[in-house]
Amino acid sequence: MIPHVWRVSLALVRVVLALVFLVIYFISVQSILSIPGLILVAYFAGSLAILALTIASTVPVHRGWYSLTSLLSDSFVSLFWVAIYSGAIGNPELWFWVSAASWIFVIAHAEMTQNVWIVSALTGIALTLLFLIPSSSSTNLTAVVLGAGALSVVWSLQRQHYERRLSMAARQNVLLRDDAQRARESERQRIAADFHDGPLQAFIGFLMRLELLRKLIAKDVDTALSELKQLQDIAKQQVNELRSFVRSMRPVEVEGSSFAASLSRLVEQFQKDSGINATFMAGDYEEPGETEIALELLQIVREALNNVQKHSRATRVLVSVAKYAGGLELTVDDNGGGFPFSGLYTIDEMDMMRLGPVSIKRRVRVLGGELLIESRPGEGASLKVRTGT
Repeated sequence: MIPHVWRVSLALVRVVLALVFLVIYFISVQSILSIPGLILVAYFAGSLAILALTIASTVPVHRGWYSLTSLLSDSFVSLFWVAIYSGAIGNPELWFWVSAASWIFVIAHAEMTQNVWIVSALTGIALTLLFLIPSSSSTNLTAVVLGAGALSVVWSLQRQHYERRLSMAARQNVLLRDDAQRARESERQRIAADFHDGPLQAFIGFLMRLELLRKLIAKDVDTALSELKQLQDIAKQQVNELRSFVRSMRPVEVEGSSFAASLSRLVEQFQKDSGINATFMAGDYEEPGETEIALELLQIVREALNNVQKHSRATRVLVSVAKYAGGLELTVDDNGGGFPFSGLYTIDEMDMMRLGPVSIKRRVRVLGGELLIESRPGEGASLKVRTGT
């Protein structure tokens, strides 16, 4: 796509060259009532029409038959001028400068609107014509044509390279937007599922207990007071769970501190919110090379700890990070009830059996890492994430 100002500039230069052709030819032969003169008059009139249409139109002209036809017309007239004038009449120096300007215009037009093969073909045709013209000035013009053609070929190749890169970047941008949209949808589904299984179910149970309390007040005040005390305890518990849920929605922080320090804060906050004894251990490991990787790993640990709090009935949990095969290994180990299966499974094995936490498996795949889950029913579970840095 050529910018509008460039198209207007091309059209204006074409008009100027056509006028120069016509004026010089008329001065040289004192007449335009000949085939060459009429061809130049028609070219000048066509150039004026193209200029008017280009100025009036704001719609970009794409590469196609229009631009190719226009280019062929410019090339024909330029080569026609070289052939009929050829330094035999008039001033050879003037012939050279006008011919050189017209051909540079043709090459510039071809480079902006066509591919490298058409540029090369036009250069070859012009060189062949100059070889056949017996003129001392054609040698200098040959150098101009050859030099302009070579520069235009290099420029065209470079432009095609950048166009391919821009096309690849555009496709990559579309893919990234699709991935971001899928990630947002997946995150919405995870939040909805967590809210349904956690706060929503708790409030439903709370409403049922309130209805029971209403009926008890009329029958047994002492039992109703006892039930009210239990509801107060449940309300406090739900407040803590809601606070924990809200914290789990907030983005984890990793900027300005090491990965181990961020993990340590995460584990400490989990212990405060849940009341479960949580320990963090950091061995020798390599820091994640990108912030996005660190954020994903922290989110995996946070989701694993939330699962421990909601489902495991654990009293203690250990989170550790250590070096593993050029990357790092994260471990979350608890002494709860374990998963409803027994043994050690990889992410692929869990997918085949439709086991394991879905969101954690998705995040591990995004990182290109490895996930291992070991379940010991009645004794606890261990989750390991291994990834490169």
